[in-house]
Amino acid sequence: MDRTQGQSGRDEQGAGGPGTPSSASASAAAPASTGQAPTPSGPPGPARVVTLTAGDFTLTVNPVDGSEIEPLRPGTERGRPAKRDAAARAVRDAAARPPVLPGPPISGRPLLARGEELERLVRLLGRGRSVRLTGPSGSGRSALLDAVAARCAGLAPDGVVRISGYGHQQPGELLHALYATVYDAPRERPERDELLARVRDIGAVVLLDDLEMGGSALDELLRATPECAYLLAATPETKAPSDDSHVEEVFLTGLGKEDCVALLEAGLGRPLTDEETAWAGDLRFASEGLPLRFVQAAAMLRQRDELNHSDEDDDEEEPGVFEERPRDSGVVPLPTLAEGAAPAELLASRVSESARAALRIACALGGELPHHAHLPALVGDTHADTAVAELLDCGLLTPVGTRYRLAAGVARQLEDVGYGDTASEEARTAARHYAWWTGHASVVPERVGREADAVLAALAGADVVAAAVLARTAAPAFAASLHWEAWERVLRSGAEAARKAGEVAEQAYFHHELGVLALCEGRVDRARAELETSIGLRGALADKRGTVAGRRALALVVDREVAGAAASPPLRLEAPAAASEAVTVATPATPATPATPATPATPATPAVRTDAVTKAVPAAKSAPALRSGPAAAPRVDPAVSAAAVTRVAPVTPAVPVSAEAVTRMTPVVPANRRSEPPTTLSEVFEDAFPLSPQPAPPAAPVPATVPAGPARGAGRRRRVLLAAAGALTVVALGTVVSLAMSSSDTEPPADGPAVSSTPTTAAPTTVQQNSGNDPAEEPPVTAPSDGGTTPGASAAAPSPGRTPGRTPSRRPSSTPSNSPRPGTPSTAPTATEPTPTVTETGEATPTATAPTGPGTATATSPTTAP
Repeated sequence: MDRTQGQSGRDEQGAGGPGTPSSASASAAAPASTGQAPTPSGPPGPARVVTLTAGDFTLTVNPVDGSEIEPLRPGTERGRPAKRDAAARAVRDAAARPPVLPGPPISGRPLLARGEELERLVRLLGRGRSVRLTGPSGSGRSALLDAVAARCAGLAPDGVVRISGYGHQQPGELLHALYATVYDAPRERPERDELLARVRDIGAVVLLDDLEMGGSALDELLRATPECAYLLAATPETKAPSDDSHVEEVFLTGLGKEDCVALLEAGLGRPLTDEETAWAGDLRFASEGLPLRFVQAAAMLRQRDELNHSDEDDDEEEPGVFEERPRDSGVVPLPTLAEGAAPAELLASRVSESARAALRIACALGGELPHHAHLPALVGDTHADTAVAELLDCGLLTPVGTRYRLAAGVARQLEDVGYGDTASEEARTAARHYAWWTGHASVVPERVGREADAVLAALAGADVVAAAVLARTAAPAFAASLHWEAWERVLRSGAEAARKAGEVAEQAYFHHELGVLALCEGRVDRARAELETSIGLRGALADKRGTVAGRRALALVVDREVAGAAASPPLRLEAPAAASEAVTVATPATPATPATPATPATPATPAVRTDAVTKAVPAAKSAPALRSGPAAAPRVDPAVSAAAVTRVAPVTPAVPVSAEAVTRMTPVVPANRRSEPPTTLSEVFEDAFPLSPQPAPPAAPVPATVPAGPARGAGRRRRVLLAAAGALTVVALGTVVSLAMSSSDTEPPADGPAVSSTPTTAAPTTVQQNSGNDPAEEPPVTAPSDGGTTPGASAAAPSPGRTPGRTPSRRPSSTPSNSPRPGTPSTAPTATEPTPTVTETGEATPTATAPTGPGTATATSPTTAP
């Protein structure tokens, strides 16, 4: 009969079900006397089709064609589930503990030197504080949690909840486990918002063993359950909580010498000898007093006593003729200190063969030991299920949640002595066994969920064919058991194995299941990618039913995308209105011109051109005073002058320009606002080109549209006057340039250049040779240094007996003298291209001309610079 104790009938049917040909485990479906693979008593039952509620969807887990998902039908919504009562919580807590092992019961181990830590933990949890119990592996954290659970049974309204955090790096699965423990909600997995709303109302003392997360993940878990007090058991290598979590810290240290001896005597069942006491003291120093080392040391001493006692029995009677074992001479000595610090090899050499085979399987599965009901089929021994109790009594195993694992450091010690040499073969055998067991109709999904870690370990170590088959059978069971983290891991491993094995149909199934899982968890983009991949693969295989199921799920994805877009529309940024900029540029006080890119011949900025034209106006007003001489002829670059004058005349109305252009031009050409429009040309020039610019006041907000009225008419009149002023400037500058070019071709007198006020007639040939439109070629004007004079000024330096040149006026005269010379016919000035002087300095330097003699009038021409 099956010797499994403490298991329900449903679990016994799943755990002790039919085995492989070598399995002799009792089962109602297969007699133990047959030496062949057992078969069920009746015809095979239907596939395990399980219907779940996942958020707003109804999920039907179909192992044959893939899961089907559809929205909840109206009227089928479930209400808020009720919490479990005390009796139901006790049953649930017993199911969360490791199973009771077959064979003789294992004696309990005393909790020594932990009274102070126990009282502190109970006191903090009673106040609602969360505590982190930190200690190295083997320090007795799980035993201390058992004692705390017994003391805190009636503190919280929802009792004590035990959860294993082994293998969980995110709080999602832990919250679902907490919800499933407290609430009575079978076949239901709420979505995240509903889950957070329900776990917020849970008030319990949560004992979380083998914690593997910290920092922000742990903060999220604590924030989601503000009414729970946590006792978090972790190792020092686990990430610490954040500073804002307000979690108390309790550290576990090693035991003292007396406590180590007491623990050793309790495990041995007798007092220690003097030699054993000294050995225990040395072991305590080497192991830093870890309780696990003394549990293993007690097992080594028990094995030593059994060997020595068997030697004494052999001395009383002679071994028989058919005895194959030779007689051992002498007494088995105490283990060495090295064997006491790493006792796995010595302990494994003295256990049964079935126990050593179980250790090989555990090494192949990464330390996970299968349920004891699977060991007869995996090992090939009908009594191999008792090996778990034997290994646990030796301290080679430790409980983790609902299962057993190799204790800390045991796997590494066993692999060093050759227990991992057959890992691939053992993993392949375990994968084939689990592929048959998880797909059997008599095995409930909850039983498969408890064996999830061993199944995943077998899946990782098996070959691609065995891995694909195991993933195909285990995935529906994990989905039905609501262990969705294991479901996702087995689907991803199965998809990779199917791809390597070339199984296109299985690969399409795994991608379909991944898409359904992502849709249930709200990952719409991931669901679309997986479902489209599955539909493409099934379309290549002409799988109509699978393609229809995939398209139905994809239609739900589209609905979720549309609903998400409607709930949170994308952000739309409108461009700023340009009306205010247009009005600001078109104000009468600032006659801005359209910004045009500068040509290569005119690299100057708009500010330089405006300044050049502004300061060239006084030269145009004093043009009639110039007569002849090279010093009086300004040297002008025709390209620069043409570009500058073109940008001065605002003939065309202003157009809106960018804010950067307006900002750069406003400080250079400030506006002088008058209450009345200008009536004379000088006032027009003064408004357009002020002599002492002042910073313009901040512009007030102007409406987008300018109303028509007197202000608008004044602006038009001012622009007309500005255009007229520009035309007059062009004429005056053209005349100056023509006179300068004609005078530059004549020979200067012997005593130097001079400008006389006596009217003289110019030679006709000189005027015919050079016109204002064809200036003579002159070398480029170089920028003088600060404080220097122009070339013309240096040639006309004042000398003794000569009148110095007068200082020019910065303000142009309103009525320039245009009287004709006596004896010379007056000619109309021709409109030529204006050529204002452009220099590199910002100060006006007067150019003086030397007088021809006493009593002659002199005139100067200011040379302007930007």
